[in-house]
Amino acid sequence: MNIKFNDGTEGDVDLKETIFENNRAIFKQLRGIEEFKRSNVALNTARWFNELDLAPEFIKKKMAEQVSCESGIALRFRSK
Repeated sequence: MNIKFNDGTEGDVDLKETIFENNRAIFKQLRGIEEFKRSNVALNTARWFNELDLAPEFIKKKMAEQVSCESGIALRFRSK
């Protein structure tokens, strides 16, 4: 998922682990690509059709974790 924050931070975040490792029904509903794509932004929060929302702080933290795992190679996370 490509994200751009109000502070200029932008990049890609992989939410596969979040969606597939959580066994609550609300996450299971998003395991199909078409269902996952049914998202939007409301009140600066990523939201899905099933009322799941992920706070921007959570997404930004995931982005930072993923960048640190890439060991500086082809960083996709930028902060302006």
